[in-house]
Amino acid sequence: MAAQSYDVIVIGAGPGGYVAAIRAAQLGLKACVVEREHLGGICLNWGCIPTKALLRSSEVFHLMERAKEFGLKADNIGYDLDAVVKRSRGVAKQLSGGIGHLMKKNKIDVVMGEATIPAKGKVSVKTDKGTQELTAKNIILATGARARELPGLEADGDLVWTYKHALQPVRMPKKLLVIGSGAIGIEFASFYNTLGADTTVVEVMDRVLPVEDAEISAFAKKSFVKQGMKIMEKSMVKQLDRAKGKVTAHIETGGKVEKLEFDTVISAVGIVGNVENLGLEALGVKIDRTHVVTDAYCRTGVEGLYAIGDIAGAPWLAHKASHEGVMVAELIAGKHAHPVKPESIAGCTYCHPQVASVGYTEAKAKELGYDIKVGRFPFIGNGKAIALGEVEGMIKTIFDAKTGELLGAHMVGAEVTEMIQGYVVGRQLETTEEDLMHTVFPHPTLSEMMHESVLDAYGRVIHM
Repeated sequence: MAAQSYDVIVIGAGPGGYVAAIRAAQLGLKACVVEREHLGGICLNWGCIPTKALLRSSEVFHLMERAKEFGLKADNIGYDLDAVVKRSRGVAKQLSGGIGHLMKKNKIDVVMGEATIPAKGKVSVKTDKGTQELTAKNIILATGARARELPGLEADGDLVWTYKHALQPVRMPKKLLVIGSGAIGIEFASFYNTLGADTTVVEVMDRVLPVEDAEISAFAKKSFVKQGMKIMEKSMVKQLDRAKGKVTAHIETGGKVEKLEFDTVISAVGIVGNVENLGLEALGVKIDRTHVVTDAYCRTGVEGLYAIGDIAGAPWLAHKASHEGVMVAELIAGKHAHPVKPESIAGCTYCHPQVASVGYTEAKAKELGYDIKVGRFPFIGNGKAIALGEVEGMIKTIFDAKTGELLGAHMVGAEVTEMIQGYVVGRQLETTEEDLMHTVFPHPTLSEMMHESVLDAYGRVIHM
């Protein structure tokens, strides 16, 4: 059987791959997607989406516990963990089905199976019906990443979980240890802690949410501790002794090792790129610490071969993958493409309180030699926040003192993941403090704090 030929073959149907295929199809290119597991990838099936569904349940539960504050009555409140998980899986399934519909609508061929690239422009797919050969001038690698496993701390699905086990728990943890306090670790810590697990978070860096601005990290930590979490920073889990129904963790802090007992451990210590068994080395693709090395346009250095999303390195965010997918499709179609700037990509963490940021932290801006102006505004000074009963939080903005350029924005508090986009758009449009000061923000909204934070940087804050 002759190999089927395409303009573009995308390997991986996550938020990078399926978006690349759709944009290629819109531009009149014949596209094919190869996926070994689920349309929508990790993000949609086992990551961003189902975790948000779980976190929404814990958020509503938390509000029910606060009913009295709002003049409401809620007696004998509780939860059914299986039903919470079932809802989360249903949300993921609905969206995964939607991707299938989008592939059909855009006339994109989908081949389910494991892909290898035996030679330039060729893709061989092992399907359950045998091997299918495909050819294309352009191949986009969008194979994503998986959870990193540390020796001795490997998941077993019973006592030690990865994010996948944590999304479909076999039981409700009573004493939970979360290793790693990046977005994934802290979101699961927040979910299980809210539902009543006695939660300890161990972070090897000097603070939780280590990629965030130090002030925001400190604020978030205070909130977590207030909610009953134990946070151990500059600490490392050296070994796990597994016994029936319990794990003894050896945790080292400042040279001292402490042994603590837990019934469940969630490991969230980063990710590794899915670069194996594709035939990349033989093609001459450069791989650095499990990630494919690319230029600003996601080119691998091998003609006609691109890499996008998690496999191409940090930031490991779905929206970065999607944008790279669009950019590469446009590049292939001969359009004028714009590289994705890492510092213009917002990061969002859906713990309680939420955390969101874009651009440089205060420390980074100083390190880069900028003379800066910093503004802050607390949630407690905002009418809408008080009316919502969400007074814990702050917004911080960082400007270049010379030009007024918005260098960074950092937030912690209710709904900040929705608000950050205002600053993202501002940065994209190369706004200055003056533009932001002259913008009229609607009242009463949480977004007014964004305005006040800018005003504060220039000594003009009104409500503080």
